[in-house]
Amino acid sequence: MANLLSSGLEKVSHNKRYIFWFWLLNLTLAEFGTAAFRRSAHAILDRSLYAERLVKGFDLGVLRELLAKPEFGTLNSMTYPSLYFGFVFFLATALFLPGIFTGYASTYRLPREEFFRACGCNLWRFIRIMIIAGIIMGIIAGLLFWANSAIATKADQSTNEKLSFELEMAGLAVIFLVMTMLRIWFDLAEVDTVLNNQRAVRKSIASAFRHTFRSLARLLTSYVVVTMLAAIVLLVGLWLWMKLVAPENVVRAFAVGQITLFLLLIPRFWQRGVAVSYWQELMLAPFVPRSIVERSPTPVVVAPEPPAGDLPVAGTPPVEPQQL
Repeated sequence: MANLLSSGLEKVSHNKRYIFWFWLLNLTLAEFGTAAFRRSAHAILDRSLYAERLVKGFDLGVLRELLAKPEFGTLNSMTYPSLYFGFVFFLATALFLPGIFTGYASTYRLPREEFFRACGCNLWRFIRIMIIAGIIMGIIAGLLFWANSAIATKADQSTNEKLSFELEMAGLAVIFLVMTMLRIWFDLAEVDTVLNNQRAVRKSIASAFRHTFRSLARLLTSYVVVTMLAAIVLLVGLWLWMKLVAPENVVRAFAVGQITLFLLLIPRFWQRGVAVSYWQELMLAPFVPRSIVERSPTPVVVAPEPPAGDLPVAGTPPVEPQQL
């Protein structure tokens, strides 16, 4: 487990530029996604006393009144752009992750041409894997949440008042572990598809499934440790926001928020680095050089030359046989 964590972190540290570009892409798409809401809010709050009640604190009643105003616009016009650009970020992830996997597996700084070549060759393969992963994970998550809710409802009939809450928390922990296991499965499938140049994604999915359960404890522990570190980063970021950021200080709020989001990207890339390290360690097919067997030359049989006395001399008539 420690070997996978250190190897994955080393790959991330050698390719820090990927984290920066993803953070910049996320920030740019978020700017476009919230532009409609920002324009509508500015048009009202810049000339209203509502602004003071929202700047120096968060008042849910004021926000509801603001959204209900006719001049603010419809709620769909505010939410649809964020959904559209969220889908764009999903496509960007499917596009750029193959290049990131290739960069992680390389022993040198990956040139820009090779990065985008890997992205283009694996785009449709990644979309197919994501569709299959979405279907499988959606079905399993729905069944697990339904079972957890049913167990909690049944526990409400017990005389133990804490039993329902405890069972529900235990169920959420199980759901987290199961969904993490599925995440590992499809991360390995994506890595194998890219690094093995596998056109038939079903073979990569099947191979990743076998390796996931073969090394489940090792992989699951690595992913859970990284997730716990991400949770610590999130809690520290929220604590700094509450302690250091005044409600009216927009610049400091933006800085703390973006630093926290940037640091939260590191665990996501670290988990991908763990998947690449595992693939190189146990899923990479060993290279067996083909031995070249040299054919022995066919012996050439040379007919012996007749003795020199038996050869006719030029200009000498042939000897006629004597008649008896």
